[in-house]
Amino acid sequence: MKTAVITGATSGIGLAVAKTLCRQGYAILGVGRSQTKCDAALKQIKTELPKSNAKLFCGDLAQQTDVNRLAEQISQHLDKNHDGKLDVLINNAGGVRNWYTTTHEGYETQFALNHLAGFLLTHRLLPHLSRAQGKMILTGSDSHKLMKMRWRDIMFKKRYSCLYAYKQSKLANLLFAKHFNDTLSDSNVRAYVVDPGLVNTDIGSKDTSGFVSWFWSKRAKHGVHPSVSAQTYAYICSEPNLTDLYYYRCEPKPHSKRVNSAGDAQRLWQLSEQLCNIDYKEALS
Repeated sequence: MKTAVITGATSGIGLAVAKTLCRQGYAILGVGRSQTKCDAALKQIKTELPKSNAKLFCGDLAQQTDVNRLAEQISQHLDKNHDGKLDVLINNAGGVRNWYTTTHEGYETQFALNHLAGFLLTHRLLPHLSRAQGKMILTGSDSHKLMKMRWRDIMFKKRYSCLYAYKQSKLANLLFAKHFNDTLSDSNVRAYVVDPGLVNTDIGSKDTSGFVSWFWSKRAKHGVHPSVSAQTYAYICSEPNLTDLYYYRCEPKPHSKRVNSAGDAQRLWQLSEQLCNIDYKEALS
């Protein structure tokens, strides 16, 4: 039985992907921020798919202490139940904040949750992915286009912009995946990014207020059901030897030319290692 870890698995795209992969015979290890939502999501999965193999872990991925704790719990579960192998890691958890907030570590929340959480969790679970010659998938967005890294103030401490902070985090997802593939080929793990398109979820309204919350709730109504986007994740999981980086509706899609900037990718990688206090070279040693 193949295994998949899915963050942000209690609602929206993450829950839809969990159900889709359960139907394909995967054992699902989901992560959600609220224990109440974890319980509700697991009940929903078990009700719709009684024979599914699913377990949910609770933690706030914006906080690195929680990422490290969850990684340890998941590692122990994989060692005990799945021969230490992880076939797919889907870094799907993300959020929007229309005001400047920071994590316990002092990092801007969107940058921490949308980028650093996946960067750190992938590092911690990389040995398990490597044993299975697995795949790492990030939830991206076309909003990364026409955006560049704000190196002088990457945390948007001055002149905070909800939209630009979000767009930068999505550009960071692609730079991370591109550099991962370019430098960690020896890991036998390949990274991909999915553009789910406009999806009818509450990502832009559940942790926002005022105009941002109102605008997103109106805009989301024009989006597709999460199950539509889930098909692209399932496609990447099932198809061997995919060589493109960015996918939409089960097809390769062009990304910003900035993603090909080796300088930006290397700079972001080094900064992310510093902020997470890790060294990717040690993950497989």
